[in-house]
Amino acid sequence: MPPPAPDGGPPRRTAFAEGVDRLRAAATTEPGRLRIIGAVLALLVVAFGSVTAWQMNDRAAAADDVLHGSQPLSSAAADIYSSLADANTAASSGFLAGGQETKQSRDEYEREIKEAADNLAIAASASEPGSNSEKRVAELNALLPEYKGLVERARANNRLGYPLGGAYLRYANDKMQNQMLPKAEEIYDNENERLRDDYADATSYPWAAIALGAVAIGGLVWAQRRNYRRTNRVLNHGMVAATAASTVVLLWLAVGHTVARSGLNDSYDSGVRSLTALNDARIASLRARGNENLTLISRGAQTTEITVDGEPRAVDEFDHNFGLEMAALEKQLAAAEGLADDDSGKNPVRAAGAGMEEWLDRHDNARAADDKGDYQCALDQVIGGRSTPDCPDGDKPTGECFDEVDKNLGIASAYEKREFLTAAQGGRDAMLGLPVGAAVLAVLGAAGAVLGIGRRLSEYR
Repeated sequence: MPPPAPDGGPPRRTAFAEGVDRLRAAATTEPGRLRIIGAVLALLVVAFGSVTAWQMNDRAAAADDVLHGSQPLSSAAADIYSSLADANTAASSGFLAGGQETKQSRDEYEREIKEAADNLAIAASASEPGSNSEKRVAELNALLPEYKGLVERARANNRLGYPLGGAYLRYANDKMQNQMLPKAEEIYDNENERLRDDYADATSYPWAAIALGAVAIGGLVWAQRRNYRRTNRVLNHGMVAATAASTVVLLWLAVGHTVARSGLNDSYDSGVRSLTALNDARIASLRARGNENLTLISRGAQTTEITVDGEPRAVDEFDHNFGLEMAALEKQLAAAEGLADDDSGKNPVRAAGAGMEEWLDRHDNARAADDKGDYQCALDQVIGGRSTPDCPDGDKPTGECFDEVDKNLGIASAYEKREFLTAAQGGRDAMLGLPVGAAVLAVLGAAGAVLGIGRRLSEYR
């Protein structure tokens, strides 16, 4: 209810009601209508520039996160998995040498353990507080010393010639395969999800800014057409400047975001997807090598049941797992070759595939020797040894084939990482300057609209 008048007359009207009446009265005169049009146009242009600056700043920040945040963290998570798997492989390779474990094998194991610890420290500092990744990193930090202790017990017993060493190593392998690597894989999956979210944020269309830009330009064109119909003047310099500024912002927004989106999508298709396939291939090769070593270490002591032609059959668990991992390696190599854009990316993948084929052939020879009871020949064909007429492949063990696969996967990964950086950098750079430029041009456009309307108002004075 409006307050009563002090003298007891009719109730006094509110300031809002009086303002509405004044606005309604002003709208019945041409100067009043021009003021309203000028205010609306200025508001539309400023809103267009503000929303453009806000949306493109968010997308530029997400693109920067892809380049310097989530993708490097995804790679670090993959490195955690690879370092752990590599350490497990190095431990089993050194164990096969018995008491004559080489310094190179020992150093390789220690290096991979240190890299795993370093990568866990990086992941711990970069993980979001309270996140699933932070919990898994903490759990891995607790499990890593336990694993190292089991490996050292296995080595100590192995040097003394005690069979208990093999049991300790199998226990260490179980801890790695069933506890540590699944947690490392969970971290990797979490970081990949963050990477996909950053890509989605960076490449989503700025529909609000585009819509406001179209409305602002449409309003400016309507105002100039109205001015022309009432005055027969073709140009109003202020509104022409406002229209030009808004058009520049809209075109810059459309072209800049399209170029940025194209670069980021290319970095994902040609970089991230390729790196993921190569990481998965390397992990499969590491696990295959570890299972190959453990096949000889266990000497058939650990079996699993599979179904062949509808009938259950007991087979060596580690040799069976070797076959599964080699099948996964072949699949990931095919995927990586298909994703590579040129020969620089395809050639090392093909070389890794050739190494894998030779590895499979030599593995079959080693298994045939072991099945015949010639353990030493099988061992020579896996870790290397002197060639004999009965064991001719000891000079090119499967370990060298694995090294060739691993080396070529590293070459391919380095190339794809460079491809990712080039494409992602180009996508992010396409958005640089757009938020600030949009804000500045919006202010200039709003000022032009106000000055243009002011020029018409001066004719009524």
